[in-house]
Amino acid sequence: MSGRLRAVALEAWLPVAVVSAWWFLSANSTSLYFPPLREILARFREVWLFDQAGEHLVPSLTNLAGGLAVGLVAAVSIGLLLGLLPRVYGALRPLVELARATPALALLPLLIAMLGIGSASKIALIAFGAFWPTLVTTIDGVRAVDPQVREMARTYRIGRGDLVRRVVLPSAAPQIIVGARTSVSIAVVVMVGSELFGATSGVGFFVLQAQRTYAITDMWAGLVLLGLLGYAINLATALVERRVLAWHRGLHGARPTEGRSA
Repeated sequence: MSGRLRAVALEAWLPVAVVSAWWFLSANSTSLYFPPLREILARFREVWLFDQAGEHLVPSLTNLAGGLAVGLVAAVSIGLLLGLLPRVYGALRPLVELARATPALALLPLLIAMLGIGSASKIALIAFGAFWPTLVTTIDGVRAVDPQVREMARTYRIGRGDLVRRVVLPSAAPQIIVGARTSVSIAVVVMVGSELFGATSGVGFFVLQAQRTYAITDMWAGLVLLGLLGYAINLATALVERRVLAWHRGLHGARPTEGRSA
C-alpha cells in the first residue's frame, strides 16, 4: 500500500466506523428523536437532492460566499495597511481587541434592525465573523517580514506598491492562509446561527423549523448536510493551504540555489 493510500485509510477508518455503528445500532430504533440512519439518509436524498436545495441550500451557500469574500478581502487589505504602519496599529490595537472579542451573533439583532431579515444582514454578520482571524494573522505576517528585505527593496528604489505585491504579500501568505482557514470555519458557524433567528430560508432555518414541527427525521437530514458541508469546506481550505505553503516553500527554497548559480 502506497503512503498516500495508507494516509487516506487512516483518515477514513474512524468516520466509516462511526457511520457503521450508527447504522446498525439505530436499525431497529423506534425513538422519535433517534430515527434509523437509513430513514435519515432516505430523507436526506429526498430533501437535499431534489426538494429543498434551491430554497434553503443555495441561499446559505450564497450568503456564505458573499460574507467570506467581503470579510477576507477587507481583512487582508486592512491587515496589510496596519502591518506596514505599526504606530497606527499600536493606536488602534485596543479597539481591534475589543471588536474581535465581540461574538458575531450578538450583533444579529442590530444588523436585522439596520438591514432587515434578508441576505444583507446575514452577509454582513458572516463578514464580521470572518474578518478578525485573517486581520490578525495578516498583521502578524506583515510585521514578521525581514527588515533587511525591506531595506534592500528601498535601496533598489522599489516602490511601495511593488514592495507590497512582490515582497510583503508573498512573505506573509502562509500566515494569511492560516487565518483565512480559521475564518472559513467561523463563517460556517455564523452562517448557521444567522439563519436561526429572523430568517425565512437557509439550512439553519430548515433545521429549526423541522425541530419546531417535530419533523425529527428532516432535522437530522439537515444536521447531516451541515456536517458534510463543513467537512467539504474544511477539505477545500486545507487543499488551498497546502498548495500555497508548497508554493511558498518552493519560492524561498529556490533562492539559495539561484544565489549559488550566480
